[in-house]
Amino acid sequence: MKADGDSVIAFLTWCAVGAGAGLGVLSILTIGPFVLLVTLMACGFLLWRQSFGWAMAGMISGAGLPLLYVAWSNRHGPGDVCSRTATAVSCTDEWSPWPFLAVGVLLLVGGVVLFVTRRDR
Repeated sequence: MKADGDSVIAFLTWCAVGAGAGLGVLSILTIGPFVLLVTLMACGFLLWRQSFGWAMAGMISGAGLPLLYVAWSNRHGPGDVCSRTATAVSCTDEWSPWPFLAVGVLLLVGGVVLFVTRRDR
């Protein structure tokens, strides 16, 4: 028996798939291929267990979550950011968080708006 493709639970599971895909693309040179493989298997499982519906817009929202994490990680950037302890100084080069934040929020809100507006039709 297939589950309803327009439920909130279905939307959240598709968000997890979208977040996995976004993480896999962002980390393609390290763990990305393994994350994308697991994401592809999860996508196949969800297609097998759930009917098609507007909850699949959760992939759009989920793809924005890794971008929001990148924006949070670079919140002190752009440029060199140094931290000091009593015995050492550590400096890292950070990117500007604003492009990541803008695209992440756009994807997150866009997927939610698409799901909410099209779900009841």
